[in-house]
Amino acid sequence: MLNQDQTPYADAVKAYAARDIEHLNTPGHQVALDAHPGLTEFFGVKILDLDVQPFVDGIDYGTYPTPLDESLELAAQAWGARKTWFLTNGASQGNMMATLAIRNRGEQIVVQRSVHSSVIDALGLTGLDAHFVYPSVDKSLGIANGVTPAALDASISASPHPVAAYIVTPSYFGAVADVAALADVAHRHNIPLIVDEAWGAHFGFHPQLPTNAIRLGADIVISSTHKLAGSLTQSAMLHLGNGPFSDDLEPLLDRAFKSLQSTSASALLTSSLDIARMEIATCGSTTITATLERMNALREGFALRGRFHDIAADLLLHDDVIDIDPLRIALNTISGGISGHEARSILFSEFGILCEIATHSTIVLLVGAGALPDVDRILEAFHSLPLRADVNVPALELPAAGERVSIVRDAYFAQSIVVNADEAVGQVSADSVAAYPPGIPNLLPGERITRETIDFLQATIAAPYGHVRGGASADMTAFRVVAQ
Repeated sequence: MLNQDQTPYADAVKAYAARDIEHLNTPGHQVALDAHPGLTEFFGVKILDLDVQPFVDGIDYGTYPTPLDESLELAAQAWGARKTWFLTNGASQGNMMATLAIRNRGEQIVVQRSVHSSVIDALGLTGLDAHFVYPSVDKSLGIANGVTPAALDASISASPHPVAAYIVTPSYFGAVADVAALADVAHRHNIPLIVDEAWGAHFGFHPQLPTNAIRLGADIVISSTHKLAGSLTQSAMLHLGNGPFSDDLEPLLDRAFKSLQSTSASALLTSSLDIARMEIATCGSTTITATLERMNALREGFALRGRFHDIAADLLLHDDVIDIDPLRIALNTISGGISGHEARSILFSEFGILCEIATHSTIVLLVGAGALPDVDRILEAFHSLPLRADVNVPALELPAAGERVSIVRDAYFAQSIVVNADEAVGQVSADSVAAYPPGIPNLLPGERITRETIDFLQATIAAPYGHVRGGASADMTAFRVVAQ
């Protein structure tokens, strides 16, 4: 009988690495320390030993169940899933895997418009025709939240024969949607609910945290385990729920996984998933309690000093937000006399404090499950930031989506040309373009380009620390459009 305090895969990799092996196999460094002094100096000997190739008998190959099979089963048990897949190309791989898996059900899908760009990329690869459901937007802060059950119901009803509904929760800023009600809506329409829960891998492992989406009835959940649940960067999981569609979805997800997962999946990333699962499943109730105590102390400290406003209460005013992730603090920096971008830059360069994300008007402090932030150091640094007399400028307002002219794939693979920004107005975009972070596309392939969107993207680039992903030019003076 397996227990959550076991790490079968990581133990098998560790035992293999301890053996005296004459390597005549990949990876090519073959733990040849003298031949690769740079790797040895940078990573240390142990990392090279543990960098085990795939298809090793007694690790991920051989008689069922292998140690990898056992670790996957433990992960499924921990999150409450029917089956779990370990991913080594992040939640982006999970989004593509889920989208590819449901393509055989039909051609239409209902998608939250504020999904991550990897979902839009998946639409381009699969040819699914998206009918978008829109989240609420806090215009004063320029951030999108979730979607309401009523909005999802209306969008599904308006879409001809959708194969699934795809939503995002929690948001980058910690806003949690009503997954149970959203799952009920999807199931009443006889379609599965897919949840991009990239920012909620820690949910469900402490009574003061929201319940995770799988246990609330979602059918497929993408979990970016590295974000707040402790595994190494680029490692993630995909969970299949226990709902009415699981029998049909499991073989499709297996096929999609085999198409999208590297045949040389990293043993380091996979081991980190196994170990992170063990730690959060066995110690989460204790370690997360300590984390929550520190986060509460931070909130109380910000409230007591009064300079920076915690926006959690503002987010909860929206109908599509029912809870806030307590492991995140989102602050309105404009109320404190400085932009979020400048605050983030100064905090890192002068105080050695690196915050997760900043916009013009906000900054997000993110703390992983079990981590213990230095409350005094953080409060002192924030309240040492300069006051700017000219900071009270309205946040950049998110542009409305342009008219949809074609499905994503048709524009993605169409013949295209690059034109200047003025010429681009009214033409159809061939690119997915997103102000980053949070990586939510402002312009999709197949959408008509508007002056409003161009102005927003150019203003983002012009602002200090602004960044746009996917544009035809770094300064957003040129756009790739579908050739006429």
